Amino acid sequence: MTIFIIILLLVLGVVLLLLEFFVLPGITVAGIGGVVMMLGGIYLSYHHYGSTIGHLTVLGAVVFNILALWLALKSGTWNRIMLKTEIDSKVEKLEEDVVHVGDKGVCLSRLAPMGQVRINNLIIEAKSTGAYIDQKTPVEVIKIVDKIIVVKPIK
Repeated sequence: MTIFIIILLLVLGVVLLLLEFFVLPGITVAGIGGVVMMLGGIYLSYHHYGSTIGHLTVLGAVVFNILALWLALKSGTWNRIMLKTEIDSKVEKLEEDVVHVGDKGVCLSRLAPMGQVRINNLIIEAKSTGAYIDQKTPVEVIKIVDKIIVVKPIK
């Protein structure tokens, strides 16, 4: 019965780690749970069967993890879940003497704190003063720092 629990812990640990790598990015409960389950299975093998079987369990767990990761990457199963979109749009670069302090425009996207605005019939990237500015809100240029336009809403 103990050998079944050890194998179950190792397999569930690998499944949770694969979920962590491919579906749930970052350090989440799945990753931590996978590591804890694998360590628990290894601990049980050392505790119940001694150091020789414990060492073999560690070796088997490492080989099983590598094999599972290789198979998961090679099979392409995760391609259906992965994000495949490409960003091909470009934002106009700020030319000299095109936008000045005091010019007025309108937000084309929400500034949170960066976004797109239309000023002098140009679509350019701008930054708010810190607060979010909703789409279609009239804005005014208050300063230009290192070719970054800083705007505030007109009330």
